[in-house]
This record gives sequence, C-alpha cells and structure tokens, in this order.
Amino acid sequence: MLIELFQDRLEIANPGKPLITTLRFIDEYKSRNEKLADCMRRMRICEELGSGIDKVIIEIEKHQLPAPVFLEMERHTKTTLFSHIEFKNMSKNDRIRSCYQHCCLKYVSNETMTNKTLRERFNIDPRNSAMVSRIIEQAIKQELIKNDDEENTSKKYAKYIPIWA
Repeated sequence: MLIELFQDRLEIANPGKPLITTLRFIDEYKSRNEKLADCMRRMRICEELGSGIDKVIIEIEKHQLPAPVFLEMERHTKTTLFSHIEFKNMSKNDRIRSCYQHCCLKYVSNETMTNKTLRERFNIDPRNSAMVSRIIEQAIKQELIKNDDEENTSKKYAKYIPIWA
C-alpha cells in the first residue's frame, strides 16, 4: 500500500485490481481471502463486510467534501480523497460523482435520493434547486442513477436510485 499526502488531496494505492467494479464500492463486498477476513472480523481487527467505504462516504458528506475517486489502474487500485472545495469551484465530474455516491449511500441506507437530500449534501439553498436538478439530469444521462418511479412525472416529488438497483 502506498499513501501520498498532497496539499489538496490524499492518494491511496493498493496493489492488485479490485474484484468488483469501482462503481459498486459503496454497496458491494468481495474478499480475496474470505477465511482470513472472517477470522479478522471475529478478532475485531477489521470491520464488517465492506462497510468501510460507506463510513468514509458518510463522513465526506457530513463535511461536504467532494466525492472520492476510485480508479482501477493496470496493476493497482487508486483512491483519491479531496480536501474541501466550495460547490461553485467543483468540476462537473466532481458534482456528478458526488450525486452518484450520495444516491448509492441513500440506497444502502434504505432511503432514496431526492433533490432535497442532494441540496443538503451540497449545502445549497432551496431557492437554487434548479442547480441540483441539472446535476441529477446529468447523472441520469451518464446512466449512473435512475428515477425510482418512472410513472411519476413530477420533478418536485421525484426519487432516485442507483442505475444498478
């Protein structure tokens, strides 16, 4: 494992490719050595079945940080955690990634993402709900999230879930 600390980010590189797609890090779990993982859990050395990423995302949202980037490289997996960036300075990709991860986190918590929950995640005033609606539309276009109820035509009451749900 390699950990690098920069002025604006923390980069963590783990050897080997992930066993699951990086888009499913929030809800999915697979161990390379399940017997060892089970033993470590019983000894309270590690956490339960992949909940570590969920806990990281919860803390990131609590502090309104940009969503982390998970990259599958040729021979390793790289995670980048960012320092605080004001919403207005976040890139389009930062916003969409944050939307997707927020939607996943809501889904694994047995909730659904709404315009309101995403506004709260970004600390955006309700008067600016159109900004969040645009982010949601972009995440839908990139096939990261979908409407939970296709028959509901009201954007005001729309609820969203990850595309894989």
